[in-house]
Amino acid sequence: MPYFEYQHQRLFYREQGAGDPLLILHGNTASSALHQGELDYYQSRYRVIALDALGCGQSARVEQWSDEWWRDYGMQGAALLGHLDATPTIVMGTSGGAIAALWFAALYPALCYAVIADSLVRHQPPQKFRDLVVNNRAERNAGQVAFWRDAHGDDWEQVVDADNQIMMAVAERGGDFLQGCPLEDIQCPVLITASRADALLTEVGQQTITLADSIPTSRVYLHHEGDHPLMWSQPRAFRGVVDAFIHSLNLP
Repeated sequence: MPYFEYQHQRLFYREQGAGDPLLILHGNTASSALHQGELDYYQSRYRVIALDALGCGQSARVEQWSDEWWRDYGMQGAALLGHLDATPTIVMGTSGGAIAALWFAALYPALCYAVIADSLVRHQPPQKFRDLVVNNRAERNAGQVAFWRDAHGDDWEQVVDADNQIMMAVAERGGDFLQGCPLEDIQCPVLITASRADALLTEVGQQTITLADSIPTSRVYLHHEGDHPLMWSQPRAFRGVVDAFIHSLNLP
C-alpha cells in the first residue's frame, strides 16, 4: 500500500495511469476510496494521484484537527507531489478538496499547472453550518454511515466528529473557508464548477461568480441540474467540461 511520511505522520495515496500528473483532493468526511471512478476515468491519459488527508481514509489519525484543514491539506498535496517528483500538476478538488486545491495553487504557483475546483463557495452563514452540516450529519442515517464507512473504515465516527469541530470553528469566525488565502496570487488557469441546484451551498451561483472575480485566470461552469457535488451528481457533464478545459491548456 503506498504511503509517504509527512511531518512524522504516514499519509496514504492511490496512484493509477501514466502521463502528466493529476492530483485529486477529496472533500470533507470523504477520502480517496470514494474517487475510484475518477481514477479509472482519467488513468488512460494522466498519472492520477489521490491523497487521503491527514486524519482521513487510510492516513494516520490525529486527536484534534487544525481548523486550517483546507490549507493544510493543500500543503500535504504539495509534499506528496514533491515526494513523487510529479510537478507541475493539475489539481482537481471537490467540495472541501476544491478549497484545498485553491490553497495549493496560491501557495505553490510553480507546482500548479491548472486547478479544477468543483462545488465550493467561499462563505457559509453560521446557521447554514448548523442546519446542513452539523445537524444533518447528526442523523447518521444508513446512507451517511455507508458513505463514511466506505471512506474511512470502522472508526468513521472519529473522523466525522473531528470534521464537525473544524466546521464549527469556521462558523464561529464568520463562515469564510478561504480566510487568508491569497487568491490574487493564483497564476494558473482555474475552472470552477457547480450545480445551481446544490442544496448544501448558499447562493452557489452568485458566490461562484464572485469567487471567479477574485481569480483573474478563472472560468466558470454552472449546471442547472445535480446536487452536491457536481462531480458525482452529474458526472457526464462534469467530465465533459473538464476534458474540454484540460484540452485547452495545451499541455507540453
